[in-house]
Amino acid sequence: MNSKPVLNGAHVKANTPRQKAIHKALRELIPLAPYADFEPIATAARAKHMRELSPVNGAFLATVAYIRHVYTDYDELRDEGYDHDSARFFVADEIDDKLKEWGSTRGLDAASADDIPLPQAD
Repeated sequence: MNSKPVLNGAHVKANTPRQKAIHKALRELIPLAPYADFEPIATAARAKHMRELSPVNGAFLATVAYIRHVYTDYDELRDEGYDHDSARFFVADEIDDKLKEWGSTRGLDAASADDIPLPQAD
């Protein structure tokens, strides 16, 4: 029996110092998150366009984006014609609820998300 974590058929392991820092930040940010959610968030936080951010900020932004798209009606609101900011406003409480459910002490508020500089696309 193989005990290593598997994501999309490939073994997922934090090898570099940055990857290890991201995994540590996620374990501290969302300690109760299911593994099925943790790994896609970790993968997103390790994305090339997130390298400009600290591991903590990258982990937070990846977590919020994942929750927004997987656990809320954000995409449906956008499909219905709501602009980006309005759709985010309507799902903010759901995101906060999921963060709390996953044991996060950090919530989504104006100061926590808007003060993080967004990575620039390459």
